[in-house]
Amino acid sequence: MKNKNEKKRGSSAPKGGPKGKKFSMKNDPFFETESKKRRKTAFQDDDIDSGGSEEEAEILGGSDASGGEQDEDEIEETPGEIRKRVATELLDKMRAIARKEKEEKDGDEEMEEEEARDSLVAKILQQEQLEESGRIRRVIASRVKKPETADGFKVLVKHRQSVTAVALSDDDLTGFSASKDGTILQWDVESGKTERYQWPSENILKSHGAKDPRGRFKKHSKSVLALAVSSDGRYLASGGLDRHVHLWDTRTREHLQAFSGHQKPVSCLSFRQGTTDLFSGSFDRTVKYWNMEDRAYIDTICGHESEVLTLDCLRKERVLTVGRDRCMMLFKVLDQSRLVFRPPPTSLECCCFINNDEFLSGLDDGSIQLWNVLRKKPVYVVKNAHALLPADQNVEQNGSEKNPDNGVENGDHKIEGYNCSSTYSWVSSISVCRGSDLAASGAGNGCVRLWAVETGKKDVRPLYDIPLVGFVNSLAFAKSGEFLVAGVGQEPRLGRWGGLRAARNGVAIQRLEVL
Repeated sequence: MKNKNEKKRGSSAPKGGPKGKKFSMKNDPFFETESKKRRKTAFQDDDIDSGGSEEEAEILGGSDASGGEQDEDEIEETPGEIRKRVATELLDKMRAIARKEKEEKDGDEEMEEEEARDSLVAKILQQEQLEESGRIRRVIASRVKKPETADGFKVLVKHRQSVTAVALSDDDLTGFSASKDGTILQWDVESGKTERYQWPSENILKSHGAKDPRGRFKKHSKSVLALAVSSDGRYLASGGLDRHVHLWDTRTREHLQAFSGHQKPVSCLSFRQGTTDLFSGSFDRTVKYWNMEDRAYIDTICGHESEVLTLDCLRKERVLTVGRDRCMMLFKVLDQSRLVFRPPPTSLECCCFINNDEFLSGLDDGSIQLWNVLRKKPVYVVKNAHALLPADQNVEQNGSEKNPDNGVENGDHKIEGYNCSSTYSWVSSISVCRGSDLAASGAGNGCVRLWAVETGKKDVRPLYDIPLVGFVNSLAFAKSGEFLVAGVGQEPRLGRWGGLRAARNGVAIQRLEVL
């Protein structure tokens, strides 16, 4: 019996194991754990590490699971460390500003000076945060001095064909403009000195994945319809009839990448403030979400039933769009939801944010509308904002009237003597000076009109008319509010259903004196 039991015990050992050695799972390579370096590579994109390996590394004296020291090159900053570093740099910058201001004053004690600097830093940061969030606004409209209407806009940059888009950098020093002839110019605001962007060769575009133009847009495939500049001023995005979003480096004016994805022309672009995230709208009825830093496509936003004409974006991941389906939509990207705003039976042409909860729109009947996210209909309507008068007279706004839906319409409702249904009276562009109550609108009736937007009173009040001959296809305010830039042409931005041969194709600038 003893021999049989011993025989049975011996049979439990693995057949392939070495004879005369005791079996152990520690010696089996199947049960060996992967190294920390290998696990990090395998789950870097999708999974979140539980942190157990890091605790083991600390117990073992800073070594990884394989027993070797971790290389310094492999240590990467976590998102929390990046945010902390950026906040520290911003705090140091603000302290330097406060220190420079305090150097001019005499202080009694060093401790009191440090406390005063910190309070000044906190005040500056709080003011910037409130302005960016839209909770407070700069009162500029009431302090703008009436421009010299005899001179009007001054032509700063010339183009061969109609200008379709203008954009300004955040420092208000550099401007960008695009035209139907396919040219993109970068110019200095003070001197007007221009530098041209050179399109890459067809081979380079194809190496980036660009597709050949097709259909009726093949002849004018390089016509540019939209421009956008990132907040840091590093990137310029352009889009047009070739169906691609092109990325440029503003420092070297080199073409970086061509992004394909839209099936029809790209009509509008906007960078999200403070980021390199880009939104692009197209005639294919979609809005696409990109990240220009990573050169990556993120998502496609659908909702419109016709071409997307204009879009705008602030710091939040919200996109305001206008389409030929007579709808304006506010897309909440993170929530994957949308709000639909339907004006009276007229076509919307342009839109822009005032703050996160209020925005303006321009229509083809010559009216301007003020909107709020809490209502599906406009809270205020300015009728005949750019009407055509026989003797080039300005339209006087005669009081206000209440609508049955609690909205307000302002303006002369008698259409005798002027034409507000013409192509020349369409509100083709509208812009707001960020963080303020000053707005501007443009059409083809020979002037750009400044407005004071009083959102608390739900009122849009006309200020001044600045003469400018031509179709005002794009407007851009300086962040400081010191000047206004307009892209002018002999034809509308998206078509040829009107013509003004007396107009000059180019970029015009109007200085604004704020008292």
